[in-house]
Amino acid sequence: MNLAKNKQEIMKQVAVLVSDEQKAQPVEVIAVTKYVDVATTQVLVNLGVQHLGENRVDKFLEKYHQVKGKSLTWHLIGSLQRRKVKDVIDYVDYFHALDSLKLAQEIQKRATKPVKCFLQVNISREASKHGFYVEELDGLLEELAKLDKIILVGLMTMTPFEASDDEKQAIFHQARLINENLAKKKITQMPFEHLSMGMSGDFALAIKEGATFVRIGQSFFKE
Repeated sequence: MNLAKNKQEIMKQVAVLVSDEQKAQPVEVIAVTKYVDVATTQVLVNLGVQHLGENRVDKFLEKYHQVKGKSLTWHLIGSLQRRKVKDVIDYVDYFHALDSLKLAQEIQKRATKPVKCFLQVNISREASKHGFYVEELDGLLEELAKLDKIILVGLMTMTPFEASDDEKQAIFHQARLINENLAKKKITQMPFEHLSMGMSGDFALAIKEGATFVRIGQSFFKE
């Protein structure tokens, strides 16, 4: 694989999309390194990648402690079991999969500092996906407002693998509208200023609909 070429292509595509959409806010590209080893991840960092994302706690911790670089930002993007919160939460800069009140309460109990979290919403209502349904959000925020270690920076959502581009864009569009409405509530520690959505196959659609963080894995490591 040609990591330098792949990285250059991704960043160029994102820059063009940001310019075309006249976005006031930058789009941060998270390199999802769950399928590659520490050495390959280190090469990416040496090429200038600053945002790293992992799905699993063990892989996150392995890379956190071994990959070296200035100003790295670490994203835990996969589901987190409550029993593992204590092992990892203080190393996480952004947690993208807050999908239950009990998990939030465990983070509140274990974290020694506030954690920037994305609330995972299941807009497509897929049974196989985690996340809150849209109609659950208002009641949920009342409970989360009691937890001072949780900072809700925005929503995270995913689209069904088999969805058409139109269907994916509709889901991303709905996520943006919900995020904007939640931001208007101006709840303490809930700015809802970011959107985590879009992966290798659909990040262009996500950026057009307001994504500020995109989670890209396969496109970095293609042959």
